[in-house]
Amino acid sequence: MATPARDGEAATGTTIMACCFDGGVVMGADSRVSTGTYIANRVSDKVAALHDSIFMCRSGSAADTQAISDYVRYYLAAHTTEVGRAPTVKTAATLARRIAYENKDQLLAGIIVGGWDAVQGGSVYVVPLGGTMMQMPFAIGGSGSTYIYGHVDAQFKEGMSRQEAQNFVKKSIAHAMARDGSSGGIIRLVTIDANGTEREYIPGDELPYGP
Repeated sequence: MATPARDGEAATGTTIMACCFDGGVVMGADSRVSTGTYIANRVSDKVAALHDSIFMCRSGSAADTQAISDYVRYYLAAHTTEVGRAPTVKTAATLARRIAYENKDQLLAGIIVGGWDAVQGGSVYVVPLGGTMMQMPFAIGGSGSTYIYGHVDAQFKEGMSRQEAQNFVKKSIAHAMARDGSSGGIIRLVTIDANGTEREYIPGDELPYGP
């Protein structure tokens, strides 16, 4: 994640990830925000809550993705009041996709929406630059993701347990942080299932690199 550099260009840099497991979703991100080559924030929270059981991982421009998450959070609250029930993850992702697509010439935003709902259980949707939307069993994004495509393709498996998915996300982000100069800090992890949400953070000196 980045804020615009002084020369007017935005230097994107972050690592975000989400993965479904049997009963829910694990979402995670690094915490570094950079302005060009300057680190503006070492402990940013890039996993934003949209509703009780729905979260968004943000990459690209910090200002743009914060604006999208604020709008989606507002619309979901209004939608919940109107229909009288909790929103679905797909509804949240569709709102994010619409905002990103209709403003694609002005926004620099790559996001992942994930969470749990009573209709689909745990689900993950990726909305990359440009504003398309795809449902995926797992998704990665940000500049750090380019370093770990081979790792995640080799290590992902269907029907992972909660612990397996948490370890998978932690290790993948840790490896991306080790290679990508624009990713760093700590790992923030959010696990969502029918019982609620659990937040965790892994300090920079305890990142899991081993097997």
